[in-house]
Amino acid sequence: MFEITVNNRVIDAEPGDTILTALSRVGIKIPTLCYMKGLIPTGACRICVVEVEGMRGLVPSCSFPVQENMKIQTNSPKVIRARKTIIELLLADHPDDCLYCVRSGTCRLQALAEEYGIRERLFRHIRKEDALDMSSPSIVRDQDKCILCGKCIRTCEEIQKVSAIEFVGRGSKTIVAPAFKESLNISSCINCGQCITACPTGALRENSSLQEVSDAIADPEKIVVIQHAPSVSISLAEEFGMKPGTDINGLMTAALRRMGFDYVFETAFSADLTIMEEATELVGRITKNGVLPMFTSCSPGWIKFVEEFYPEFIPNLSTCKSPQSMLGALIKSYFAEKMGIDPRKIFSVSVMPCTAKKFEAARPEIGHDNLSDLDAVITTRELARFIRMSGIDFDHLQPEEADLPFGERSTAGKLFAATGGVMEAALRTAHKLITGKELKSLKIEQVRGTEGIREAKLKIGDLELGIAVVNGVGNARNLLEQIKAGRKDLHFVEVMTCPGGCLGGGGQPITLEDTDRLKMRTNSLYNIDQSENLRTSHDNVSVQNLYKEYLGVPNSEKAHHLLHTVYEKRNVLV
Repeated sequence: MFEITVNNRVIDAEPGDTILTALSRVGIKIPTLCYMKGLIPTGACRICVVEVEGMRGLVPSCSFPVQENMKIQTNSPKVIRARKTIIELLLADHPDDCLYCVRSGTCRLQALAEEYGIRERLFRHIRKEDALDMSSPSIVRDQDKCILCGKCIRTCEEIQKVSAIEFVGRGSKTIVAPAFKESLNISSCINCGQCITACPTGALRENSSLQEVSDAIADPEKIVVIQHAPSVSISLAEEFGMKPGTDINGLMTAALRRMGFDYVFETAFSADLTIMEEATELVGRITKNGVLPMFTSCSPGWIKFVEEFYPEFIPNLSTCKSPQSMLGALIKSYFAEKMGIDPRKIFSVSVMPCTAKKFEAARPEIGHDNLSDLDAVITTRELARFIRMSGIDFDHLQPEEADLPFGERSTAGKLFAATGGVMEAALRTAHKLITGKELKSLKIEQVRGTEGIREAKLKIGDLELGIAVVNGVGNARNLLEQIKAGRKDLHFVEVMTCPGGCLGGGGQPITLEDTDRLKMRTNSLYNIDQSENLRTSHDNVSVQNLYKEYLGVPNSEKAHHLLHTVYEKRNVLV
């Protein structure tokens, strides 16, 4: 450790620190736009400049290393003037449509303009040609709002390792786009939406389905059914000023009913169903010398990643549909028959933390009997907008239960929201299927955590099971390369597309607050698992009744018709 002086205050710094990391450690705030924690800084935006005694010009704090006895000013008149000029130049190339922008209130550029008191436009904005790309079912790209910070590119290339977008063109003609300025729908994009959460402005957003959902609710001929993913009730509260991780499951159900949805179901129910199908499939593969390791298939970005980049591993994917598609299929079959409803009159909606779920719902394989399993998918952010638009006040609601038969769920199904959750839920049931006994401790510590890849060997009866849990497809690429090279000690692999799992999905709330929201959401999820009694999928009575009344047994012919699917190699054009 050595000392540096910042704003006439002496603080400690460490060798290898940048000015930004040293100052952040002691709570000194410096604005950033292009900086990404954990990645090598680029110093591209220059909004983080500071003044260092003895240096002729200002230096970018994100990339400039500290030195012993360095004297720094973070808010001198020279620094303030430089930052204001940078913001004004960015605004010169930015549209004045904050009233309409989906990121108004959570836009980093807007917040900086407010913070530095910028009240007028100094330069006339000229709209870019072909600025809007709406070709993707999941993501809208608005080049007019792009500030060329490069965070979306780095997220896609360095974290997810998909490289669907890049800087294209030169000089003032530079834009962010797929290669050759093609559209997202023919690129290698896996629709994960992590670029949206990285973007500091509204240059990237989800392709909204709110109008279709609103129209369906207003149609007296439609029966509008909605399901919500396990992570939504834990993250939605943030949109309404509540502490991250607050579980508002019952309040959300009450809100959805007041908004006009006829039936409200929990996707965690079909997560339990997924476990019954997937655990049975895993046991079958192990005992009958099937293709191993088996990969989970509930994350659609991961599925598209395999289809595009590693098609040789398609046989390793579980044939199970995702929980949202399983429940969508049952709503238009079992539920429709049970209630005497024409399935063609059902408008089935899901609320997901994931933009890739929009892509999944549009896949031709995800359906049955000439019916799509789902008619619309909205993100957690879209649901928050819909709730505000409907005039719902949570302070005047009482918690309500979801509707049966798809309202009962175990905490195992709820764990699907976190990385490692699918694995933990599956192992609880696989242990029962193989040994006939419950695990002594349902908490499986080896699969919990936030590391990119976690591995363990677990003894189940006479079988030593090799497992791996992966979050982020960039990490999945590393594991797939090991398996391609001949690794054979794994039986079961869980992959979540997004870092942190669904809790960190591309459709989750975006805020300007610098808090570890992912950690708080995860802690809340494990508290739910610890505090409730029904903790295994196979003990869910509603799931048991579904098999007795309709499906027969897990992996039956009827179950395969409704709950399983196939995947095929995709050709990436750009």
